[in-house]
Amino acid sequence: MNQSRECIECKQIINIGYELCQICFDLKSKEKKYGRCIECKQINMGENWCQICNSKRFQQEFNNWTSGNNDVDKFIKNIQLSAKNYYQLLEWIPYERFYKIVYVAEGGFGKVYRANWKDGYISHWDTNKHQWRRHSQNRNDFVALKSLDNSQNVKLEFLNEITLHIKVIEDKLSNNIIRCYGITQDPNTKDYMMVMKYAKLGSLRNVLVERRKRLHKDKKKLYKMNNFNLDLYFWKWRYKVRILECIAAGLYKIHRKGLIHRDLHIGNIVCFRETTCITDMGLCKPANYNELENNIYGVLAYVAPEILRGQNYTQASDIYSFGIIMYEIISELSPYHDVAHDPYLAGMICKGLRPKFNIEVPPLILHLIKSCLDANPSDRPTAKLLSNKFQLWLEDLNKYIKNIEDQVESIKVEFIKQIEEAEKINNSSSASNLTNKLHPEAIYTSRLLNFNNLPEQKNSDDYYKNYHNISSIEYSDLHRKLINEAPEFSWSSNENVSS
Repeated sequence: MNQSRECIECKQIINIGYELCQICFDLKSKEKKYGRCIECKQINMGENWCQICNSKRFQQEFNNWTSGNNDVDKFIKNIQLSAKNYYQLLEWIPYERFYKIVYVAEGGFGKVYRANWKDGYISHWDTNKHQWRRHSQNRNDFVALKSLDNSQNVKLEFLNEITLHIKVIEDKLSNNIIRCYGITQDPNTKDYMMVMKYAKLGSLRNVLVERRKRLHKDKKKLYKMNNFNLDLYFWKWRYKVRILECIAAGLYKIHRKGLIHRDLHIGNIVCFRETTCITDMGLCKPANYNELENNIYGVLAYVAPEILRGQNYTQASDIYSFGIIMYEIISELSPYHDVAHDPYLAGMICKGLRPKFNIEVPPLILHLIKSCLDANPSDRPTAKLLSNKFQLWLEDLNKYIKNIEDQVESIKVEFIKQIEEAEKINNSSSASNLTNKLHPEAIYTSRLLNFNNLPEQKNSDDYYKNYHNISSIEYSDLHRKLINEAPEFSWSSNENVSS
């Protein structure tokens, strides 16, 4: 029988062995970390952030601005009243507060621009000047403006979903989730735009493309010199594992809050010099999306087979998407880059087809990818397990590389041994091809995916026995033509939705 006692602060009944309930413990921790407000004497919820006083200040300013849309106004006001630190804050930002606006790219359901912001984001209330203190911007500080196509009459439900990442940020800024500063509106199109932190290096897809070009040149030089430097490959592996560790940590933070990303792919991962971040939660569908339609939106190559068959999104479907990202980072190839992304590919994915490696891959890496891409969602690992696994592998690589640099001998753990063996095989093989030439119908932006009569999802019969590749199922272009002509494999798609 469990014994209990009262919390020494609120008198709530708690288990014996503790003096404080969880709520009082958290408040005490915040008091110790952030102190008390100099005005109302209540505990600060964040650094220089009194939620009680700041919510009153925001409320006093509610009549001074409007977006022109009641749902947008209500949404921003609710966020401001509940913000426990400046990381969780959103503002309505008039479009004229931006300058030097430059087009960057186009996604599935909107365009991305780069801009300078005249004001900068709010950091805290300046008690001496009685005004909001803002992070000063200079001409090299940019924000990203992400337009939402057909969002003139955007609804509160959609806004709530696209800013789910605010819930992930607690009392400190997450290095793995991109920050959103507020909302603005394009005066010409009347589409609403999310104002977000700008990633100078761009999406992970762009970073990998540029890196692939450099590595291809370097590899040609090494072949000409007849020189195989294994140490360089360990640096390459550390770079890749570090990226995967950042993504896994960000996904774990999302899942820990009971949330699901729903559109995780390499185009929704952005890069900074010091870290890699997940972005675009909830932006995988058009702003005028009708929930009653029950349509699927996403990038076919990253969508789990059970989702293609019409089942609900789960955290396990995010893990499948992570597995595809893992394949892409390791192989340096886009998934299914050489085939059409059509009904036949969707059906073959359900039957167990998975992307193919054209290089030797360490078995530990291959097994983890296999488990992420398992046809049975319940057999996929959790984001927490993935995060822990990559942290350990990164530690192994850091230790080994440091010993190389210090010219100190060290015992090679299994992960290091497998990398060494795989790279020796790859160096002696001429099979590796890093051209990554895309099929004209390989599409990597989010779009409407609406399939009918897809086969039941399953793994290949030898899935966990054959470690030559992820799956032994082969793609047949001849079979594709026959299947796509069959009426029972019809696929409805609105080409205007895709970009």
